[in-house]
Amino acid sequence: MSWTIERRGRVAVVTMTTNPVNAQNRAFFADLHDAFDRLERDHADSPVVLTGTGTRFSAGLDLGENFPLLASGPAAVASWFQDYRATNMRLFTYPRPMVAAVNGHAFAGGLITAAVCDYRVAVAQGARFGLNEVPIGIPMPAVYVRMLAHAWGEPVASRACLLGEIFTPEQAHALGMVHELASADDLLDRAVAVAERTPEDCIEQYAFTKRACQAAALRDIAELADPLDEELPGGMTSDRARQAHRRYWQQLKGRPAEW
Repeated sequence: MSWTIERRGRVAVVTMTTNPVNAQNRAFFADLHDAFDRLERDHADSPVVLTGTGTRFSAGLDLGENFPLLASGPAAVASWFQDYRATNMRLFTYPRPMVAAVNGHAFAGGLITAAVCDYRVAVAQGARFGLNEVPIGIPMPAVYVRMLAHAWGEPVASRACLLGEIFTPEQAHALGMVHELASADDLLDRAVAVAERTPEDCIEQYAFTKRACQAAALRDIAELADPLDEELPGGMTSDRARQAHRRYWQQLKGRPAEW
């Protein structure tokens, strides 16, 4: 289902609606690019707020689609990862104010989607945030580690990536993973207010300064992260990785994996 784009004044509010929990799969990737194509065409000078529905921002990778893909071998994983990487690079480098209104749970790839926005306002109660890739047998891509270090600082990014901890909103705020908290009723209004901070006639200056702020991260992605990620398909498809995938699937679904 195509994502909705609603104008709130001069701000474009983009609501992710691919599936009820915004599990990230190829349909999600296509919806993201479709939405940002429409932003560039119809709302080119608009600050953007990105949010989800209900009590979920994004549950991260659609494991029902992606665990079987990871079992299919390195070549398929390499192709899939290039598509996945392109979605977060598009968000990270979008040349307009990008505010995540994190309306609920954000796990793994879903938390990365929030983190690559410029500013994050999260719901104050009921949500949980975490990067659980390593404990379920998925190496964190180097490109995302570098984006997370840019967003949160290296100590917090390392802790979150390596340990797979699950954080409350208060903990995430204290660590700097989100900039501020708001009630569910006030969340979207607050995110829109943040997005409106940049005056309309200063959008080009924002874009230039954003590029400058990200210059070191983008250099490291090109020179360090991308070469390291050439090893990623092997790390995602090794025998031990597949064992961890099957273990987690059993825990999650209460039945053995069929792949």
